[in-house]
Amino acid sequence: MRRMILAGGVVALALLIPAAPATAQAATPGLDAACQTVERKLFKDIRELITIDLETATDVEIRVVANRILAAAKTDSLPVLPGAIQDRLDGTADDLRAFLKKGVQTAWTVALRISVNRTMTDAGANVQAAAQKVLGNGTIDAFLTYLNEDLYTARALDCASQPTPTASASPSTTPSATPSTSPSATASTSPSATTTATPAATPSASTDAPAGEDGEDGGLPVTGTDTGTMAGVGGALLLLGGAGYLIGRRRRSRFVA
Repeated sequence: MRRMILAGGVVALALLIPAAPATAQAATPGLDAACQTVERKLFKDIRELITIDLETATDVEIRVVANRILAAAKTDSLPVLPGAIQDRLDGTADDLRAFLKKGVQTAWTVALRISVNRTMTDAGANVQAAAQKVLGNGTIDAFLTYLNEDLYTARALDCASQPTPTASASPSTTPSATPSTSPSATASTSPSATTTATPAATPSASTDAPAGEDGEDGGLPVTGTDTGTMAGVGGALLLLGGAGYLIGRRRRSRFVA
C-alpha cells in the first residue's frame, strides 16, 4: 500500500516537471501557415527524458519516465505515440520497460513523420521542398530540425514571395462602388422630377383663369355684383322708356281732341 502511494506521488511529480521546459521553448516567434506571427511550436526531444538505466531502473522509475514522455507527446500534439504509451502504462511493468527500450523510438519516428507531412498541406514551394528533403532522410534528428527550425525558415520565404491582395483590393472596390451608385441616383431623379412637373402645372393654371372670367372660349358667363348692377340700370331705363311712352301718348290724344 505504501509503495503504491509513493508511486502515485512520483508519477504526479513527473507530470509537472516537463511543463517548465516546454513553456520556455515556446517563446521564439515565427510565422504560421497563414503567414501570421505566432510563437513557434517546438517539439521536445523525448530522448532527453530518459535519464535512467532502463535495465536496472525500478518499476516506479520506469512509470515516471513513461508519464513524462506521454506528457511531452500530448504537448506536441503528436499522433500515434500518446496512445502507444498509454496502452503500455495500462499493461504490465515488463511490457512498459520493453517498450521504452525499443518501441518508443519507433512510435515516435512515425509520429514525427506524420507531423512533417501535415506541414505540407496548402504550403508554399519552399516548405514543400524542405519537407520532401527531410522525409527522404527519415531520421529523428532531421525531423526535429525541420519541425523546430527549417519549417519556419522555408515558410518565411514563401510568405515573403506572396502578393498582398488585401492592400490592393480595398481601395479599388470601396471608392468605385460608392461614387458610381449614390451620385448618379440622386442627380438623375431629383432634378428631372422638379423641372418637368412644376412648370407644366403652373402655365396651364394661369392661361385658364382669363377664359373663366370673360366667359369666352367656352368659359362660364360672369355672375355676381357686376351682373346685378347692369340689370338694375337696364330696369331703370325700361321704366323711364315706358313712362315717356305713356306721357307722349296722352299728349297726342289731347292734341287730337
